[in-house]
Amino acid sequence: MNDLRATMETDIVCVGFGPATGGFLTTLSRAMVDADGATRLESRVMPGMPLQVLCYERADDISFGVSGIVSKARSIRASFTPEQLAEIPMATPVRREEVLYLQDPIGASRRSAGVRALDAVVEALKGALPWADHAVLLPWIPPFLQKHDGMVFSVGQLNQWVGSQLMGSGLVQIWPGMPVREALLEDDRVIGVRLVDQGVDKHGAPTGAFMPGMDVHAALTVVGDGPVGPVGQQLNQRFGFPAGHHQREWAIGMKAVVELAPDCGLEAGDVLHTFGYPEPEIFGFLYVHPDRMASAGIFVPSWFDSPARTAYRYLQHWMTHPRLWRHLKGSTMHSWGAKTLQESGRRGEPWLTGDGYARIGEGSGSTNVLTGSGVDEAWATGVQLAEAVIELASAGKPFTKANLDATYVTRRRASWVEQEAKVAERARDGFNEGFLRGLIGMGVTGMTRGLINLPGRVRRVHERLPSMEQYFGDRIPAAEISEIRRHSQATGTPVHDALMDRSGWPRIAFDGTLLVSHQDALLMGGKVQAAAGFADHVTFLDTAACQSCGEQVCIDGCSGQAIMPGPDGVPQFDREKCIHCGVCMWNCSRPHAADPERGNVGFAAGSGGLHSPIN
Repeated sequence: MNDLRATMETDIVCVGFGPATGGFLTTLSRAMVDADGATRLESRVMPGMPLQVLCYERADDISFGVSGIVSKARSIRASFTPEQLAEIPMATPVRREEVLYLQDPIGASRRSAGVRALDAVVEALKGALPWADHAVLLPWIPPFLQKHDGMVFSVGQLNQWVGSQLMGSGLVQIWPGMPVREALLEDDRVIGVRLVDQGVDKHGAPTGAFMPGMDVHAALTVVGDGPVGPVGQQLNQRFGFPAGHHQREWAIGMKAVVELAPDCGLEAGDVLHTFGYPEPEIFGFLYVHPDRMASAGIFVPSWFDSPARTAYRYLQHWMTHPRLWRHLKGSTMHSWGAKTLQESGRRGEPWLTGDGYARIGEGSGSTNVLTGSGVDEAWATGVQLAEAVIELASAGKPFTKANLDATYVTRRRASWVEQEAKVAERARDGFNEGFLRGLIGMGVTGMTRGLINLPGRVRRVHERLPSMEQYFGDRIPAAEISEIRRHSQATGTPVHDALMDRSGWPRIAFDGTLLVSHQDALLMGGKVQAAAGFADHVTFLDTAACQSCGEQVCIDGCSGQAIMPGPDGVPQFDREKCIHCGVCMWNCSRPHAADPERGNVGFAAGSGGLHSPIN
C-alpha cells in the first residue's frame, strides 16, 4: 500500500502553528516579495515564484490555544505596529500586578513544617500585613517577575489573528486538522514530513477506506510542534540531547475563560499571580482581558509529588479560595482547556539544528523558567530562524546544519532570549527539594542574575513519585487505600476524588455556571469530535508495566478524563475525550523499557481536541 502514498515538493514545511511558527512565518513572508509584488526569495520547486511555504497544524483550527498569558511581549511588539496590536482580540496592556500568598482556609492542604511556620508568622503579623481573606498581598514584586510594561493576551486569539494575516498575504498556506506523523529522514538528514495515515482502525491497521498519509518533501523542515509534538519527540529520540540537557521538568496548565460579574472589582489589564494554595506547589493566575473576560487557571508542576494529581479539582478549589472568590463569584465559564508546559527551560534545549531542519519555540527549550514567560520567547526564536532563512535563501545557500548554526543558532545565542535563559537555567532546582527552598532559590537566582542558585537534584518521574500508601498513609489506612483502588478498578473510575474526599478536601458545590462537572467543562471547552479513521494517539507501550502499576497517574492526571481504568489492569483510552494536553506522557511513573528518560505512555499525532474561539 505504500505505493499509493502521494508525494509533494515544497521549499519549507512547518510542523505546528503556535507563537513560534507565527513569528517565523510573519517575518519570512514579509521578505518573500518586494513592495511591487516581485519575487525576492525564489522557490526551488517553482522557479520564478516566491518560496513555497506550508504549515501543518494538528488542531482543527489555528485559533486552538488554551492559555491566557501576560508577557513583556518585546518580540511580538517589535513585529507589529501599535495599531496592529490594537486589532488583536482580548489583548490589552498590563494595568496592575499583584502577587498573593494564599493560606489554606480549610486545613486540607499538605504543608511542610517550613510552610506551617510561615503561616504562623503570617497569622501573628496579619494586623501589620496587607492580609485579607486568608491571603497576603506581597508589598513588592521582584523585578524579574514584573510585567508592568507588557500585555495580556489570549493565545488562541493571538494565533487566529496572526494566522489570518498570514493567509491573507497569499504567501503562506496553513493547514489545520492535518496531523504530521513523523519527519522523513535519509540517514541523519531531514527531507520533509509524513502526514498521518487515515482510514485505519484504532490500532493503525488499514481498513477498506485506507488512505496513506502524504509525504511532503522540503529543503527545510521547521519543527515548532510544542512540548509533546511527535516530530519533536522523534528528533529527541533520534539525536538525543546535548550533554547535561534533559526534559524532566513539566507542568500541566489548566484554565478557564470566564466572564466576570459586573461588580467583580477588576479591570482590563489587571494581573494576579498566586502561590501557596490549594497545595503550596501549585501556582495560580488571573488575567483580565477587555469586556470583563478573564483567564483564570493553575499550574501543577512536576515537583508536586502526589500520585493522584487531578488538576481539574485543584482548579476549582483554587477558584473558591476566599481571596479569589471575591472576584470570581457570579462569573460564568465560557471555555476551558489545558496543556502541558516544558518547564526545563534552557536545560531542556535539544539539538536546535541538523541537516534540513531547525527547531523553534517551547519544544526547543525557549521558555524562561525564572520569569515564567514563554510565548514571547517562542515568537522570538521564530523570528531569529526566519532572519537566518532569509540570509541563506538570499545567498543561495542550502539549509545544512553548518549553515543553520552559523545563522540561526548564532542569532539565538546573541539574543536576549539566550542571555536571560542562562540566568534562569537553574532557578527552579530548589523546588525539587522542597517548596520553600524553591521559592528562596528563585529569589536568590533572580536577584543575583543567576550567579547564585540553590541546588536540587532533578529526578525522573519514576524516581520521585511516591506510592499512594506512602503519600496518603498519614491520613488514610493502607487497607482503605487498597479498597479505594479495588473499587476504582471495578467501577472504571479514577481514585482521586475518593482520596481527596478522605484527605479532608470538601466536595465542590457545583453552581452550573462557573463551578461545573469535569465533563461539562469539556463540552464548554469546545470539545470537537475526533475524526473517524485515525489510529489512537495515546498507547500504553508495555501492558505488563501498566498492570503492575499501583498508581496509574495517567488516569488521575488526565485533563479530559480520556483515560480510565481497564478491566485487565491496562488503562483504557477514549480519544473522543482527549484534549491532547500530553500530561499522560510526562506523568507516567513507569520507565520506558529502553530509555529511562521516557515513560510507558506513547503520545503520537492524532485527531480531535478542543476548539473555542476565545481560548
